[in-house]
Amino acid sequence: MIFFITLGALLCFLCWVLYKGFYVVNQDERAVKTVFGRAKRMKNPDSELTDTLREDEKERYDFPALEVIQPGGPYFKWPWEKIHKVSVATKTANMAYDPEYPDANRNNTILDAVTKDQLNIELSGQIRYRVSERNLYAYLFGVKNPIAHVMGYFVSVLRERIANFEGERDDAEALPNEIQQNISINDLRKNLRILNEHMDRECAVSEARYGVVLEASLITGIDPPNEVESALAAINTAHNQVSSDISLAQAAADQKIVQSKRVVEIETLKAESETESIRLLAQELSELKKRGGKTALEAYVKNARLALLDQTKTIYKSEQGV
Repeated sequence: MIFFITLGALLCFLCWVLYKGFYVVNQDERAVKTVFGRAKRMKNPDSELTDTLREDEKERYDFPALEVIQPGGPYFKWPWEKIHKVSVATKTANMAYDPEYPDANRNNTILDAVTKDQLNIELSGQIRYRVSERNLYAYLFGVKNPIAHVMGYFVSVLRERIANFEGERDDAEALPNEIQQNISINDLRKNLRILNEHMDRECAVSEARYGVVLEASLITGIDPPNEVESALAAINTAHNQVSSDISLAQAAADQKIVQSKRVVEIETLKAESETESIRLLAQELSELKKRGGKTALEAYVKNARLALLDQTKTIYKSEQGV
């Protein structure tokens, strides 16, 4: 009797092991196996991950590389082994998302920041992220809640950049200092692409730190508080009017410069034409003198004088003659 009970227990245990031992990894998943709590590690870790870290951070975030179970199956595991599955699909989240406090940042919808001229602004946008297959140790075992760490780091870098951001103006478009309006929110709105690229560069370390890759930050809206919206609109209108007046004055000045250059060119051509006619006349007179002598030259001068007399309206006489 005891034999059959023991045999039945062994068969039940065997069925349970077989039922629980097989597993499948989906296409958008990666898995890591631990044996008595220890994950199997690779001999040659990926050293490229630490290239984005500072020297003082490389020792702190020195995580081992793990053997990753690729999609497929069925695979088998023993009862003392455990499978940790993670999704590596790209996910999208609001940049104001706080996984630990759902009521923060206006219910995870708007992120507040302060500009360099002490203006409180509201930021809206999204970020795209995914779990790094190359650094699953940091994501699974490095920190308790990796997304919370990533979002906290992203928000701190963004607020620091907002507080020190200064837009770049071309020299031709820069206004005089006495009328120039240095409004930081305008600089931010004009340079959203630069701001997003800066966030992508600064957050590249998140893969080595937390095992999460921030693929893109998409800041889409920057708005001031409602109480200063009308004042800011008035300042922007005056700023645009001054810019327009300066542009029109500069265009008029450029047009006059072009016209002056054209007049100089025309007068230069006239002078060159008159000089050329005088030079040709001198050559012709020289030829006449060579061929006919002094009498031919005197005859030419007499004929030229008669032509001038035909065009003369008034003749003055002196005591010595005409």
